[in-house]
Parts: sequence; structure tokens; C-alpha cells
Amino acid sequence: MKIDPKAIVSRKARIELGVEIGPYSIIGDDVYIGKDTIIGPHVVIEGPAKIGERNRIYQFASIGTPPQDISYKGEKTDLIIGNENVIREFVTINRATTKEEGKTIIGDRNYFMAYAHIAHDCRLGNDIIMGNIATLGGHVRVGDHAIISAFVAVHQFVRIGEYAFVGAKCGVDRDIPPFMLASVDETGPRAKIFGVNSVGLRRKGFPKEVIEGLKRAYKIIWRENRNLSNAIEQIRKEIDPFPELEILISFLKSSKRGITR
Repeated sequence: MKIDPKAIVSRKARIELGVEIGPYSIIGDDVYIGKDTIIGPHVVIEGPAKIGERNRIYQFASIGTPPQDISYKGEKTDLIIGNENVIREFVTINRATTKEEGKTIIGDRNYFMAYAHIAHDCRLGNDIIMGNIATLGGHVRVGDHAIISAFVAVHQFVRIGEYAFVGAKCGVDRDIPPFMLASVDETGPRAKIFGVNSVGLRRKGFPKEVIEGLKRAYKIIWRENRNLSNAIEQIRKEIDPFPELEILISFLKSSKRGITR
């Protein structure tokens, strides 16, 4: 490992082989850092936190700090980060509260741009991109391959489905279903669904027939002015089932905050 002499590393931290820690970074008690992770200068990591292998954390990031929740009273909670994530300058990631399972969890190969914020009790999957100053409130869930653009603010307890795309400067207060594209229009900053994330799905190799099937489902749900249960019933009548459609319908049925329309 390569630890700059100006860094401060707790004796209660566990640092694996191949880790690099830059000057003036502070690694606190109960922090685990996996092999070949590179931590730049002026990074603060507090524990309990477990950070996996081959992550890249840039200067001034703040990782594993207590939740920004006035009900939190110093209880022991966790932050778990997977492998091969890129955490850019000034990103903030908080540990959990005790309101759920006491864990903020981030998967693998995610890219968090400068000033992004991930609040307490969030659960993020893999291959997610968060743009500059994108902000997740507490208890947010984000599915694999979702993209959250710059200046997006996501309300607590909202879910963003896999392969969804959220355009810049959105306020997201309801669930964004998987495979969909959300953005704002001239009426204001609240996110609205504008269609299937066709470009993103094509880039990820989804077959044309899958994209066309999702487009038909989108039309029934968002363009025919049906209530949700009626729309799902109509989809079952008109569209032969395929795995991505089942993922979409399951997400719609399980929504608690309501679906962005």
C-alpha cells in the first residue's frame, strides 16, 4: 500500500494491499478499504464503512459521515460500497439511520460526478451515473444502469427504476419506472415521463422488439389517460409478455409513492 505521510489513518481501520491514500486524507475508525482502491488528497472517510476493491475516490469527497437526520442520535449504522466505483470531487455519501436496516448500500461500477449527494439509507445498484450536484434524499432506491442528470433533486423514499433516464434540473417526487425517460417541460421543474429511454436501451443492446413493446406499454399507461390498474389490464390484453415488460409492471404495482405521469 502507498499511504502519504501527511494522511491520518486510524489504527482501527483495515487497509488492504494496493491501496493508495493521498495527503491530508483522514480515514477513521471501523473503515475497511479493499484492494487497489485509490483515495486522493483531502478525503474524509468515517466508519463504520466498508469500501470494496478498485474504487477511485477524488479529492474532498466526504464518505461515511453521519446521516443528516435530526432524529439520529449517534447509533451505530453502516455504509457499504462495492467495487470499481468512481467518486468525484466533493461527493458526499452518508451512513444510514436506524429507520430501516441501518445500511446505506452502493453497488459496483457506478460513476458519481462532482458534488453529487447520496443520503442515508439509500440503496443503489450497479452501473449508475449521477451527474453534477444530483441529490438523493433519504431511503431512495436506484436500479441498475439508471442515469440521473445534473441538478436533479430526488425526494426521500422515491424509486428510480433500472435503465431509467432522468433529465437535468428535475424535481423528482414520485417513482420513475424502469426503462423510461423523465424530464421537465415548460410548466415547471417537476419531472414528467416523456417516453421510453430508447437511445439508452439501444446503446445497451436491447433488441428492437423489446423497445417497441415498451413503447406500446408507455402509450397505454401515459398517453391514453387511463388509471394505472386499467392500464395494466389493457397491457395484458394487447401485448405478449416479455421479461422487461414484467419488470415494468411489477414496478408499477409495487409503487408506494405513486408513479410519475
